[in-house]
Amino acid sequence: MPTPRARAARLLLPVVALLLPVLVLFAMFGAAPAQAADGYRYWSFWQRGGDGGSWSYAAQGPSSARPGDGDMIGFRFAVSEDSNDATRPRGMADFAAVCADTPATDGTKRVAVLIDFGTATDSPDRRTPPTPRTECARVGEDASAGEALAAVAKPLRYNSAALLCAISGYPETGCGDKVSTSVDAHAAPKGDGGGGSGGPPAGLIGGLAAVVLLGAAAVWQARRRRV
Repeated sequence: MPTPRARAARLLLPVVALLLPVLVLFAMFGAAPAQAADGYRYWSFWQRGGDGGSWSYAAQGPSSARPGDGDMIGFRFAVSEDSNDATRPRGMADFAAVCADTPATDGTKRVAVLIDFGTATDSPDRRTPPTPRTECARVGEDASAGEALAAVAKPLRYNSAALLCAISGYPETGCGDKVSTSVDAHAAPKGDGGGGSGGPPAGLIGGLAAVVLLGAAAVWQARRRRV
């Protein structure tokens, strides 16, 4: 005749069998590494109307775009996968505030320029970059966005393909360098910050565990009634 200890062991076996899949799920989701994707560290170019609104990724490069008097242009240094993933410049100062001390003159136009050097995460050496700043560029009526930038943020650095590599000497080296980025870092909308996390929600895992525990309890009670 089986001893009480042997009967208890037989009762526990179905419970262990039910709990084992949940334990495996927790191990898988806890140990799964973040996937990586290729990104590029570069200066992105943005435009915004002088009356405010949100930043729009420029359809042309700064050497081709011709902002009008009263417009705003922005430059953001960050790591991005592509134009759809690019990080917007921070700050919503409007043209009136940026160019308040720059009077209009005949034959010129005024363009508000926002320069956002990004964060330490975006920096090639992980150091804190310069703080974002705004400038009012007064340039010729036909000046490009690149010329407006050069008027207030020298030295600029370009590569042989005319890609903007540095503004006000930042960064000192590199130009559109390819980097490996975490997919999790792009789970949230690209703006002033924010991050996402991979894997299923904790509530889903908790719900699965609760269902299995209820089933285990039912098996336990059924086996006890038969013993």
